[in-house]
Amino acid sequence: MSRFVVHEHKARRLHYDFRLEIGGALASWAIPKGPSMNPADRRLAVQVPDHPLDYGRFEGIIPAGQYGAGPVVVWDRGSYDLLEGGTPEAGLRAGKLVFALHGTKLRGTFALARLERGRTGQEWLLIKKKDAHADASWRLVTELTPGRLERLRLKTPSCRAS
Repeated sequence: MSRFVVHEHKARRLHYDFRLEIGGALASWAIPKGPSMNPADRRLAVQVPDHPLDYGRFEGIIPAGQYGAGPVVVWDRGSYDLLEGGTPEAGLRAGKLVFALHGTKLRGTFALARLERGRTGQEWLLIKKKDAHADASWRLVTELTPGRLERLRLKTPSCRAS
């Protein structure tokens, strides 16, 4: 089993960073609307550069002037099992990953599929498959609450003076 993490990140716009441990790094996709447990939802997932494995534990405020400036919290984490395609690396190259997530919020079978006609070649879709964990009434709930934001400000040295 490999690890996954989803960061809720309020940079220029609120989005969710979906990350899968692949090849000693966190392969990463920015999901503007966030993941969904509803199989009817198809979520755009734009592949972004890999992150180091240690980043999976990161929570804090990225300072103004730096790429991705703004608060970041772990929204969900857990492990995953690849269900199709041999290895995760082969799935990335082929543009299709099918996996089972074992998280606190995200559970069951999902697929990431690269769009053939994407503008940049980095556009994928994150799709929840129909299974026992699917929920058509599921709604995304933020973890970036005022209390959590205040705790981030207190633990982030560059933000204490504000």
